[in-house]
Amino acid sequence: MRYFVLAVMLALACCGPKPATLEDFPTRPVTLPGGRVIRVETMIGSFQLLRGMMYRTSLAPDRGMLFVHPKPDRYSYWMYQTLIPLDMIWMDSSGKIVEVVENAQPCKTQASKCPQYGGGQIATYVLEIGGGMVKKYGLQVGQTLRW
Repeated sequence: MRYFVLAVMLALACCGPKPATLEDFPTRPVTLPGGRVIRVETMIGSFQLLRGMMYRTSLAPDRGMLFVHPKPDRYSYWMYQTLIPLDMIWMDSSGKIVEVVENAQPCKTQASKCPQYGGGQIATYVLEIGGGMVKKYGLQVGQTLRW
C-alpha cells in the first residue's frame, strides 16, 4: 500500500497539470508609481534569464516579466528571437528606475547583429512590458516600483 501511495504521488508530481496559456503561469503583482498594478512572471534562474520573452507573440497591457539578477551590475538586453516590441525598465536593488528603453524592436537577423539595449547603469532588476506601456503609464527614471 505504501508503494502505491508513493507511485501515485510521483505520478502527480511529474505529470500533473501544466500551464496551458500564459494566464496559467504564476505571476506576482508589481505596483507602478501611479498605483496601477500589473502582473509579472518572475525570471530568476540562468535559463529563465536567457530565454525571457523569446517566442512570445503577444503581451497584454497589464502583464510583464521581471528579471531578478543575482547581484547589482550593468546588464544589457537584446531582442533576438523576441517577436513583439518591448519597453525595458532597469531598477536598482530598491526598485528605483535607473534606466529606460522604449519600443525596442524585434531582431529578425543573426544573433550577432542584434543591437544591445541598456546596461548603462547599475541595476538588479529589469522589467519588460509591452512596447508603448512606459509612455502610457508615465514611467520615468527616479520613480520606484513595488512588489
